[in-house]
Amino acid sequence: MKNKSNLNWSTILFLGGYHLLLAILLPVYLIYYTPSATLLVLSFVLLYTTGLSITAGYHRLFSHSTYKTNKFIEVIYLFFGSMATQGSALRWSHDHRIHHAHIDKDEDPYTVKRGFWHAHMFWLLKNQKPIKEKIISDLVRDPVLNFQHKHYDILMVITNAIGTLFIGWVTNDYFGALVFGWLLRQFLLHHFTWFINSLAHYWGHQNYSTEHSAVDNYIISLLTFGEGYHNYHHTFAYDYRNGIRWYHFDPTKWLIWTLSKFRLAKDLKKVNHARIAEQMIKEHKRALLEKLTETFSEKREDLEQKVSYFTENLIEKLSKLNTLVAQYKAYKKSRVKTDHIKELLNEIALLKKSLKSEWRAWKEFSKFIMTLEPLPA
Repeated sequence: MKNKSNLNWSTILFLGGYHLLLAILLPVYLIYYTPSATLLVLSFVLLYTTGLSITAGYHRLFSHSTYKTNKFIEVIYLFFGSMATQGSALRWSHDHRIHHAHIDKDEDPYTVKRGFWHAHMFWLLKNQKPIKEKIISDLVRDPVLNFQHKHYDILMVITNAIGTLFIGWVTNDYFGALVFGWLLRQFLLHHFTWFINSLAHYWGHQNYSTEHSAVDNYIISLLTFGEGYHNYHHTFAYDYRNGIRWYHFDPTKWLIWTLSKFRLAKDLKKVNHARIAEQMIKEHKRALLEKLTETFSEKREDLEQKVSYFTENLIEKLSKLNTLVAQYKAYKKSRVKTDHIKELLNEIALLKKSLKSEWRAWKEFSKFIMTLEPLPA
């Protein structure tokens, strides 16, 4: 019989069922038992392992191809990805690529424009559209991914049983393993992942682009295994990093980088600093010009011209710096000894010094504009 309501009852029963079971069993366990440190640690390790398999595997490897790895690592991602209970890698990547292609539009399966709860989890309660192979044409040829997709349901059950029974065997607490190692771990992992689709489009800053709803938020990154720098990700989706600064909390980035040092990952894609800075300048220019349109100032036209001058000059110098650095790397790679390398290094050093000075002036000028009084109501 055709489901006229378009609701996916198997998903509704599963999600609703385990949430209800957790709400009942967790208080019962805590009333009669005390969880051991080993139980909590193993449950946390499993939470992080399954979470990183989604972010490093499903997301940055399969969905965006930001790096390459071997079949061994791929199988590990798929094993713990199946345990994460978020669908097969093919289905996940298919939906995620549509999300990026149509962000904030009706075609986006978890568009935030339909509300926080739709983006967070309600979209999962509806029957999903069939997979279009052309969207994941690079993935459907992979036999390992096809195997997981074809046998996903049984793999999901088996992997979760293995994880839960292992924790129960180590701790001799199978009830605790069920509550903490499966139910609570599943609950946290699901909602942490769903925060990327919901909260990371609501609460934060748009440092790189205001053309989409994604935002950057350090606190969200703590809960989402480093995926909280979402504005950057939607602006530069092909970068293997989400947090680009050394102090940004991005364990997924650290995992991929570590794998590369052991030659288990290669071809890590990364946007260079000049390109990032250029995008930030363009976005800041947009914000400053918008502020000036809302500001009463006799010198507004002069200020607008100065904004354009600053941005064009900075972008021109950044582009020149990018070219010089590329030339230097080419010379260094060729191992040809030439005096031109020294000249390049001197030119790069002078250009960096000039950029640093102009960047400080740009920041001071920007601060001045943002403090101008708005037009009277």
